[in-house]
This record gives sequence, C-alpha cells and structure tokens, in this order.
Amino acid sequence: MPRLAVIAGDGIGPEVVNEALKVLDAIEARFRPGITIERLPYGADHYLATGVTLPAGEMQRLGSAFDTILVGALGDPRVPGNEHARDILLGMRFQLDLFVNERPARLFDERLTPLKGKRVEDLDLMVFRENTEGLYVSIGGIFKQGTADEIAIAEELNTRRGVERIIRHAFSWAREHGKQRVTMVDKANAIAAHGLWRRVFEEVGAEFPEIRRDTRYIDAMAMDLVRTPEAFQVIVTGNLFGDILSDLASVLVGGLGLAPSANRHPGRVAMFEPVHGSAPPLAGKDVANPMAAILTLGMMLETVGATDAAAAVERATRAAIAAGITTPDILSGRHGTRAVGDWIAEAVGRV
Repeated sequence: MPRLAVIAGDGIGPEVVNEALKVLDAIEARFRPGITIERLPYGADHYLATGVTLPAGEMQRLGSAFDTILVGALGDPRVPGNEHARDILLGMRFQLDLFVNERPARLFDERLTPLKGKRVEDLDLMVFRENTEGLYVSIGGIFKQGTADEIAIAEELNTRRGVERIIRHAFSWAREHGKQRVTMVDKANAIAAHGLWRRVFEEVGAEFPEIRRDTRYIDAMAMDLVRTPEAFQVIVTGNLFGDILSDLASVLVGGLGLAPSANRHPGRVAMFEPVHGSAPPLAGKDVANPMAAILTLGMMLETVGATDAAAAVERATRAAIAAGITTPDILSGRHGTRAVGDWIAEAVGRV
C-alpha cells in the first residue's frame, strides 16, 4: 500500500490540498489504489508555536517511512526570513537528494494561452530542472550589511555528477515517452562553468542517437519559448534557469494555477507540490485555484503505479475547464476553490 505524507503548509496550501485529497477519496472509491495518508502539521503555524521547523529525525523518517510526500505551499509573512520553508521544502530537496525537479506544461484548452494562434498540440513540454545544485545551495553571504560598503556574494555550484544525472534522466524520460527532441539551456557564452553542461550534454546525448539534441542560451530560450513553443518537447537545465523557464512555460498554458511538479530521485521517496506559492492574501477566501494541486496529485498517482487513476484526474480537470468550472484566475471563472474541487471529484468517478 503506497504511503503518502501530507504537509498542507501555509496560506492557500491547506485549501488546495484539501481539494486534492477530496479528489483522492473519489479515486479510492473508483480505482482503489490503497494509498494510506498521514497528515503532518509542519508549516508557519507549527514553527511559530514551537520554534521547530521539523523535529529531530523527521527528515530521515520522511525519506524512509513514506513512498510519496504532498506539499501544499510554504511561506508566511509572519516568518519574514522564511526559515521554516527553507528547512522543510529546500531541506527535502537537498537532504533527500531529490535531484530531479519535473514540471510539465501542457495546454488543456486553447482559450488558456496568451499566445495568438497556438493550438493545444503546440504546447506540450516537460522542463527538467536540476534540483540540488546551482545558485540555490547558498554558498556565499553578505558582508557589511546595511553599510555603503555592503558586499553580497552568491556562488553557483555545478558538479559533473549532478549535471550528468539530470541530463541522463531527461534523455531517459524522453526515450521512455517517445519524445524526439531534448533541449539543454545554459549561459555558456558568458559563464565559463557552463561549459561543463555543454560537454556532458553532448557525451550523454550521444548514447541516445534516436533523440535530437540542441542547446540554447537562456535569453534566447526565453524568447523562443514564447515565439515557437511547439519547437520544444523536453528542456533540461540548471536550478535557477529551470525555475524561471518552468514558470514562464506555465504562464503559456494558463498560469501557475495549473502548474504541477514533482521532485524525484528514482528509487526513493518522491515529493510533489503545486508550483504556485502560498498566496497569503488569498487564504480563506475560497478563490484559490485547486487544479495545480489536483494535477500534482495525478503525478503522484502515476508514480505509485495508479496510471488509470492519474489519467482520470487529468481528464476530469480538462473537463472542468471545458465546462467553465474554474476559479477567477482561469477564464474569469466564477466558482470557488471548494466548488471546483467538488466538481472534479465527482467527475473522476465517470470520465
């Protein structure tokens, strides 16, 4: 029986997670994947009440006692330093070595894209972001803070091992899913260290002769992704560029309210989270879009082998959009968070 840990988090996190779990209840009734759930209290409220982000040994338990983890969103203005979010979310990525950040961007309805004349089939891509290196490792610091001589330094870390395993994962995923093209994004013309990405990309890519490979500089890639998104299928890049490009791609298919993601290390626990943030101003207003969390649930279901259930989640979400059952951020929808979740939960039982 797959074991799922749930960290609802902050802001709108608990609201969208509740809708995802509502859909999971409907999935259990129809497909019976037998997923057991343990809700964990970690987030800003827990941190402010106890001074603890995660108890001692809890990260180890997350990595060993569960198959998957679902996180709503983390971030709260009452914790301006974001200590709890850093320890929990980045802590899981780094300490559990979840080196693959997987973010699909698929257009479900032509009305959702801001790009003129683009069809559903023009926007169907996967962004693979290296998740444990780059600028996000926080090497550096601030010296003489608040003075006229203040110095801020951030160093980017790229290792042969880290670069190779994310590139190999991207090519392997492309082969497994019948994709013909993998694009690697860097800034090697200005950052000498990115030459490592170029060399490894060519070496690993040569092992997949049936897959076309090409490279882009990050600035050119951002332009091309908007101009000709249909030219791309699989994108692989570093931590910072992957964060930016995946957010851009999500806007092209309808916004962060439709953006799911997975954090993986094949063979180990996987952590799933909607890409959007905690959006504290929207909390408690029944306006947050639960579709990203529900689609994230679908990615989790596929990971534990419940592929029919995962497909039903996507079909139900597509059907909700087609029927106009959306929150205000999508097609000027007039439905609330709970109403959208109710509709999709009912739909997974029949689509």
